[in-house]
Amino acid sequence: MTERSDRTADASTNTSADPDTVEWPVLLAGVTESIVTTLGPNDRWNAAPLGLFAGDGDENDDPVTAKTWGNTRTRRNFHRQGEGYVQFTVDPVAFADAALSINEFDEPILESANAWVRVAVERVDSGLEGETEWEEWTLRPLEADVVAETVPTIDRGFGAVIEATVAASRLGVPAYDQDALRERLEYFASVVDRAGSEREREALECVRDHAEW
Repeated sequence: MTERSDRTADASTNTSADPDTVEWPVLLAGVTESIVTTLGPNDRWNAAPLGLFAGDGDENDDPVTAKTWGNTRTRRNFHRQGEGYVQFTVDPVAFADAALSINEFDEPILESANAWVRVAVERVDSGLEGETEWEEWTLRPLEADVVAETVPTIDRGFGAVIEATVAASRLGVPAYDQDALRERLEYFASVVDRAGSEREREALECVRDHAEW
């Protein structure tokens, strides 16, 4: 599912001197794909995908969580800074670049963001899956802004691009069947070819350029 329309809404900022009163700018359910920017030691903002796991109950008792996998810039910057900017966008190229390349910016807010939320992060768990270390984090909103509201539409091409970035990011990881991943990539590419927009085809080319595929 994706959303497509011109940016028609005025920005609506959700800030407060009391972080406990700040809410997420979108309704979260299941796992929501986002892009997070975190400040690195070079004073630039690194962009990377981040899956948000919605809590089942009250925000204070069951907060939103996310996992980082491996020794990524996001993980290191979470440890270093204790916060980041979670952003919601329907730009498939932004997702592809964030997922599969080193993507850094001078400012924390992406031009393609429809909404963003600055979050405080706290590590609450860690473990090992295969040969990859993971860490689980709670995310609590500190300030938020809705930049644009859009009318939702269902777009198979956008979903296929997101799934392609997931599969491509696992290429070369021994825990995953490489032939199966490439078969999945070919299927997602066929969906984009049949049902995707020009922007989604551009995003798929980004996936091809960045991955061993």
